[in-house]
Amino acid sequence: MDKPVLRADARRNRAKVLAAAEEAFAVDGLAVPLDEIARLAGVGAGTVYRHFPSKEALFQAVVLERIEQFAQEARDLLAAEDPGSAFFDFFKRVVKQASLNRALCDALAETTGLGFKASAGTDFRAALEALLSRAQLAGAVREDIDGDDLRALIAGCLAAERYSLEDRHLVRVVVDGLRKAA
Repeated sequence: MDKPVLRADARRNRAKVLAAAEEAFAVDGLAVPLDEIARLAGVGAGTVYRHFPSKEALFQAVVLERIEQFAQEARDLLAAEDPGSAFFDFFKRVVKQASLNRALCDALAETTGLGFKASAGTDFRAALEALLSRAQLAGAVREDIDGDDLRALIAGCLAAERYSLEDRHLVRVVVDGLRKAA
């Protein structure tokens, strides 16, 4: 069943709620109250509930939007001239951006496992694996790494970023380990 088409004002309000929620979830994760998100968006709580029946539904919408953006970025990089650089730059960017956003960090770690069932998670995994395969064919990434390994490494890097000291060299260590030996 198709979603109903929203009026222009409803679309604007939904976009305001998503933007406010993204900002709030990035800082506080699911601990942020929906009333606070409504306040940040400049709308009433009823507007939030009209678009999102629960905080979890809003959280999922925010995270899915960002994961879809990651998937699109990965697909766009499939045409890059240097598949190795495209892969490593993307890997580091995903870890960096997710580590700065508590909600995204938690959801992306879940995306790497079996619990994330949304199509955006599937699209992200497929695009990431295609980027990996292309970098492996170019001889830039070890051949004994597969998509499951890569997703586990992303989850591990997110944990390392969260708990490491300020120099944050652990992701570099992982990236160096992914490189094919000369």
